[in-house]
Amino acid sequence: MPDRKKKAPPRSRKRYVLNEQVGFLLRVAMQRHTTIFTARMIEELTQTQFAALAKLIEAGPCSQNHLGRLIYLDAATIKGVVDRLRARGLVATAGDANDRRRRAVTLTPAGRRITEAAIAVAAQITAQTLAPLSPPEQRAVTRLLKKLG
Repeated sequence: MPDRKKKAPPRSRKRYVLNEQVGFLLRVAMQRHTTIFTARMIEELTQTQFAALAKLIEAGPCSQNHLGRLIYLDAATIKGVVDRLRARGLVATAGDANDRRRRAVTLTPAGRRITEAAIAVAAQITAQTLAPLSPPEQRAVTRLLKKLG
């Protein structure tokens, strides 16, 4: 009588090592960057708030939803970010006469001053984050992260 037991699949010779997994390594690198960012960024700006302000410098005034798309945030998240920035006097919002659902977001003069200063600090934060790498490695990691995104 033939043996009908199914054979177990062959064991993979390569074992799973968490510290070698890209997702884990990205999270560790992000934790390093976040620690540096939080310690050095001015005006107690969060990374998300800074991203919104920096994108407004780069792109100019835009709708709240478009700003969210530019920095990869959903509509609910960007609304909270913009509301907090508006409460701090860093951005102003105005309704769109043609579409009442749309809110245009612009930097206030104070927001522009703070953002310009924060951008200078952000460059230092990036340099500190990448400091363990050689200049060619820094360029390579930036290029590869852009490719992944």
